[in-house]
Amino acid sequence: MSVSARRTAFRRIVTPLVWLSLLFALAACSREPTLVREEQFVFGTRVELTVVDADAEHAHGALAEISRELARLHRTYHAWEPSALTRLNAAIAAGHPARVSAEMAAILRDAQQFVRASDGLFDPGIGALVALWGFHRSDFSANQPPDPAAVAALRDRHPSLAALTITPLTPDPASPCAQPDAVDAIATNETPAACVTSSNPAVAIDLGGYLKGYALDRAAEIVRRHAIAAALINIGGNILALGQPNATRPWRIALQHPRRAEPLAVLPLYDGEAIGTSGDYQRYFLADGHRYHHLIDPRTGWPATENQAFTVVILPQPDHRTGLRSDVVSKPLFLAGDDWPRYAARFGVTRALRVAADGTITVTAPLQQRLRWIDPPDAITVVDPPAAPH
Repeated sequence: MSVSARRTAFRRIVTPLVWLSLLFALAACSREPTLVREEQFVFGTRVELTVVDADAEHAHGALAEISRELARLHRTYHAWEPSALTRLNAAIAAGHPARVSAEMAAILRDAQQFVRASDGLFDPGIGALVALWGFHRSDFSANQPPDPAAVAALRDRHPSLAALTITPLTPDPASPCAQPDAVDAIATNETPAACVTSSNPAVAIDLGGYLKGYALDRAAEIVRRHAIAAALINIGGNILALGQPNATRPWRIALQHPRRAEPLAVLPLYDGEAIGTSGDYQRYFLADGHRYHHLIDPRTGWPATENQAFTVVILPQPDHRTGLRSDVVSKPLFLAGDDWPRYAARFGVTRALRVAADGTITVTAPLQQRLRWIDPPDAITVVDPPAAPH
């Protein structure tokens, strides 16, 4: 086999299949629930928005507002096209403080908490490592790993979101972190409200492992505000369910098999639940018989090797941050390898499915009870949910 054949780059964006066939019988007349579905492409991935409501015009209004909000988040937090986030990264690299909005400050503080809780396995501060591998762009064309010395040099600078300090703005007009003029008075999502400094100029923020979940919750907030009967929001395979499509059945989701084109299993998703999967099959390339994917282990600077996929189902949360947790928590569990139960317990995850690097499957008992396997594996290890630490 030629080197070019061995080093074939693959880009396969695969999202769990959403089983909607039962819905198409809903729109018999204007007084019955109507299914409205739209697709778009944001955050470098496909977004599918599905709502069920008695009023089609009402449903379209909610979808339009969701689309505007997703577009705003895309513009604001894009990691490599000009945005508020790239401006912040430029300031960090130059060793300068930067003013950020209240929303961005809240996101960064929240992400820092996940960094601490995951012992650094989840860390949006490693954007430069992601870029070094070529996975920072939606149109990536990497076909071989970077120079190991370059990876080691960047890793050894220990880029981490933990290096950021976020403080209030100062009234001193001469300060780079001065409060905005009072006369500019209409506050927006872009209005400076905090100051960010970094003790490490190697930090480059890429919110790709956080923002899809954040966007799920923002979209769910809009659905609730519009009093939509039911909705299924799918952002790059992170899915959140609200209500149910009819009176008798919940939403049904198919989990993508990490090595085959068909689904691995199907499960119901109930009101307020979210599902997130981290896997080595979505953004990857093959070189000399090795698979290199976008889930970089901050400890090594290299893609993790112990799992093919890790799926979590997050139950409804009182703070309505179910989507966020589904997006964030699957990453440290994927990267933790055999140590995943410790982090599952720490994050309160009771419904989890692991496909290890050798294809063996481990699933927690509460999730196994829901699953319908498409092609039942030869062996499945069913375990009790990890106990929360005392």
